[in-house]
Amino acid sequence: MIMLIASLITLLGALFLFLGSMGVLRMPDVYNRMQAGTKATTMGSMLSLIGVGIATPEWLPKLIILILFILFTNPISSHALARAAHFAGIKLTDISLRDNLKDDETEEKHDA
Repeated sequence: MIMLIASLITLLGALFLFLGSMGVLRMPDVYNRMQAGTKATTMGSMLSLIGVGIATPEWLPKLIILILFILFTNPISSHALARAAHFAGIKLTDISLRDNLKDDETEEKHDA
């Protein structure tokens, strides 16, 4: 029974990873691709590692450390890459409605 639960959780993680890869292929610009990839791979990796941890309990402490590492570093690195892309001048897609970072930059210029 435990192996079935572990397998289902691992399969759910693999599904998240697959959907994240589909999001990377389908999204219109680099910022949307980055968001789809980051959110799905964070959840997919965590679920896959939890499933492996349930299947092999002696690995669970090390897997929890990996999960925490992924939980903290994946969103931070995605944020840093998105800001770097924005400052490098990579444009949003035409269907994007707002650019909050650009709005913040123009407010800072007016305040100075």
